[in-house]
Amino acid sequence: MTPTALAAEDHADMVEDLGDEIATLAAHLHAATHRLLVLIAEFDRLRGWEPAGFRSCAHWLAFRTGFDMGASREKVRVARALDALPETSAAMARGDLSFAKVRALTRVATPEIETQLLELARSGTAAQLERVVRSWKLLGRADEAEAERRRHATRTFAVFPDEDGMYVVRGRLDPEVGALLMRAIEAAGDVLFRRDSEDSTPEQRRADAMALLAERAMSVGFGQADAQDEPVSGTRAERYQVVLHVEAASLSADGEPGRAELEDGTRVSAETCRRVACDTGVVAVLHAPDGSVLDVGRRRRTIPPALRRALEVRDRGCRFPGCGSRFTDAHHVRHWADGGVTSLQNTILLCRHHHRLVHEEGFRVELNDWPGGRPTFYDRRGHPVPEAPPLQTRPHTVDELILENQRHGASPGFATCGARYRSDDLVPIATYVAALQALDRSA
Repeated sequence: MTPTALAAEDHADMVEDLGDEIATLAAHLHAATHRLLVLIAEFDRLRGWEPAGFRSCAHWLAFRTGFDMGASREKVRVARALDALPETSAAMARGDLSFAKVRALTRVATPEIETQLLELARSGTAAQLERVVRSWKLLGRADEAEAERRRHATRTFAVFPDEDGMYVVRGRLDPEVGALLMRAIEAAGDVLFRRDSEDSTPEQRRADAMALLAERAMSVGFGQADAQDEPVSGTRAERYQVVLHVEAASLSADGEPGRAELEDGTRVSAETCRRVACDTGVVAVLHAPDGSVLDVGRRRRTIPPALRRALEVRDRGCRFPGCGSRFTDAHHVRHWADGGVTSLQNTILLCRHHHRLVHEEGFRVELNDWPGGRPTFYDRRGHPVPEAPPLQTRPHTVDELILENQRHGASPGFATCGARYRSDDLVPIATYVAALQALDRSA
């Protein structure tokens, strides 16, 4: 063999070895990601993110690990889903499956059908698996038409207060109406939680988004029945305001709670009244001993527009560490009902979640050298909430990662996680059919 041919062979061997090392390390990363998901699921079950004031496990994960919020939410979702999918979980623990494949599987898989779906996941690429998951349909044309007639006949919607003072929403909507509502909720969720939400749970995030939808709808107004299609305004708009009746004692930190209720009589706690009154319109009403109204004062904003603009310039969003949400309330550090002034030195911006924490949930905030300094938040134990995640003192090396995987029973090789077939169209049709039949049975 000539020196040139020998050099070419050595180069080819080197490139092949390099490729095998990349594939092997990728499989180890998949196994390590599984371990990460297991730990996330356990941390989420223990609600370890809650004591420090994070609104969800995803918020904590973004703060501590550097993942963006979208990636953090997906990791929490997949971590929860893997608890119910033992075969999928075991395959990822061995390094067989990437996070991308597991993410797709967890959208549709159940314990009864995951075996067939796993075969498809191992055979092809992540993109192929995504296409199957997204294109799966349940019914033919005639069945869909009949289902649509049944759905439309059962549409309904109701909102009512329960015995705990919470409002219960129940309903069934036409598909296009439901889709429109969900898109609106998603849009509101993006406004509220683009940087920092989830979670709270997905259900809680949607509830918060509904509040924003209602507020924005009321601020814009609705068309009238007559042909002008003008927004509701003036005295007509007053009919649609949410009114909270509160006695002065309920707003004072030292007073015993008195009357604090909505128009329909639903009781609202004193501390919730204080939170709402931080940034709202207030009308003083003077009553006679017999309950009759003697005088009604003018409505005034507790946070005037000029101060609100100054707060937005200074704070640039919620001031709670790790938050920064742009949808905020103005919070009086010392409540105006307790003699606190409505000034830049006594107010900060807080998102609704963290505003609730410092009123109803036992957190507090202090302003020492404010406005030149930074506010200090304290958790329920009285411990300061850190401004930034702790620094990592020493990262794990690749060799330590591999040893850690081996300690947990994962020893993948270069052929562990790759697709079995180089092209999607080479995957046996029987594998496709088995996966689709399993999905149909699940439906």
